[in-house]
Amino acid sequence: MYIRRLKITNSYGLIRDIHFHNGLNLIVDNTPSDNYTDTGNSVGKTTVLRLVDFCLGKDPKSIYTDPSDSNCIDENVKNFLVKTNVIIELALTSNWEKDDIVIRRNFSPNKRAVRTINGVQYNAEDFDSALGEHLLGLTITKPSFRQIISHNIRYSELALANVLKTVNPYTKDTEYESLYLFMFGCQIDDTDRRQELLDKIKAENAFKRRLEKSNNKSTYRTLLGLIESKIEELEAKKANLNVNPEFESLISQLNDIKCQINVLNIDIATLKLRESTILETQKEIEAQHSNVDVEQLATLYNEAKALIPEIQKSFEDLLNYHNKMVASRSRFVAITLPAINKQINEKQGELKRLLLKEEELSRLVTKSDTYESLESLISEMNSEYQKKGEYENQIKQIELVEKAITEAQEAIRHIDENLFSESYQSRVQSAIDNFNVLFSSISKKLYDEEYVLKVDKIPCKGTSGYLYKFSAFNANLSSGKKMGEISCFDIAYTMYANKFHIPCLNFLLTDKKELMSDNQLLAIAEVVEHENIQFVASILRDKLPEELQDSKYYIVELSEHDKLFKF
Repeated sequence: MYIRRLKITNSYGLIRDIHFHNGLNLIVDNTPSDNYTDTGNSVGKTTVLRLVDFCLGKDPKSIYTDPSDSNCIDENVKNFLVKTNVIIELALTSNWEKDDIVIRRNFSPNKRAVRTINGVQYNAEDFDSALGEHLLGLTITKPSFRQIISHNIRYSELALANVLKTVNPYTKDTEYESLYLFMFGCQIDDTDRRQELLDKIKAENAFKRRLEKSNNKSTYRTLLGLIESKIEELEAKKANLNVNPEFESLISQLNDIKCQINVLNIDIATLKLRESTILETQKEIEAQHSNVDVEQLATLYNEAKALIPEIQKSFEDLLNYHNKMVASRSRFVAITLPAINKQINEKQGELKRLLLKEEELSRLVTKSDTYESLESLISEMNSEYQKKGEYENQIKQIELVEKAITEAQEAIRHIDENLFSESYQSRVQSAIDNFNVLFSSISKKLYDEEYVLKVDKIPCKGTSGYLYKFSAFNANLSSGKKMGEISCFDIAYTMYANKFHIPCLNFLLTDKKELMSDNQLLAIAEVVEHENIQFVASILRDKLPEELQDSKYYIVELSEHDKLFKF
């Protein structure tokens, strides 16, 4: 599937109608490079890439919000997009003869939102899956459509700096495993279920460590045995006393109430333990906001600045971006707190009712003639029963967690018998070998170096299982060469997917190609033309080699006097 057209209209008429073609497509910024400021000139060349991404499911806020600071909104752009009802139309084609898929979106919220595929309106929850079905024929939920196409659209700092880790900073290794097994044609039916099980094991192991912080299950069993022996002795002493039947009934009711109170106290304590675990995690995350090593960040920024002289973000932007990411993570880990607090409140209400009942029964017991003779004995028994309830509940909680871990591990074991069998590992390695033939060939042509990908079976942290980790060999490249390696990977993967009939998009969108040398840009133009790959890049005109300064490669030219939205 290729991009055929990107049309921008609003209530006043046509703003832009950008037509694409096969091979190299350049979004050219005619602003001289010596006129650039530290924060860029904002003519809209990267926004073209963002608009394509927006049509493919990206949040509309990405068009008018600073990616390094979610609170920094360009109100002029936002008002223009919303108040003039700007509509973005993306037409895709498989053979360049006609529009096979037409996607239309606007920036209006709620019921006024336009979100159509071939004229059919979708709600926000179903839009991504509908895109996956129409564009790639997807019938799976993991990896998601957005994860699969993350390497096709590279304009974020994360995607421009990493060959493989392109989704978002919070994506887990288990998610990347699922993604690349799919991309290399090695996915199994239970991949998404396995990912859920691995995440569950990590969470349960963390909770088990909290439960056993004071004593492990074996110690609790030993203490419980001692308590039960002590209770038997006290019960024998009480049986030898001459107690009237009414008193026995009251004592029995009182003990039952106390047992229920103990169980509720343990339940509340367990819930508060979960609550404190989440709050501590949240506090640790929020501490990163204030405890971040500014000097270290500054050093990293200066190193990056040295490698990428034309980096467009200031150190303050980097620091703000870090702090906003911390805030986002903090909100994410606290998402289950309301449900836990609700349970705590409900159980505390029940506890209050039982305490009132206990007080009433205790008052009746104290009126008995036998109370004074049993007071010391009952007090000691109540103390022992309370300990017994605490230990029993603690053991129960640990056993429930252990059962959940065991069941998840057993389910994973059945999946992993196939996933990590010799035949399956050979299948994965064979897929990587086939890809590396193309990857090394393309990189040899562009850089006279042979880049390759590797896959390792590594332990999955926090579980007893394993996972496949995919990585590139060349980790210490300059910024220009890193971008070249990324382009080599993207081109080679598109060739690989087409050769082995794996669903993929035939277009690649990338930013900041001025960091690459002239020879590499020329080589890319030649390769993508030959391989029928659509390569869309934004670039400064005066950074283009002479051979590419040709209007046949240009799909749109922008400048300070002719910005994308024309205002």
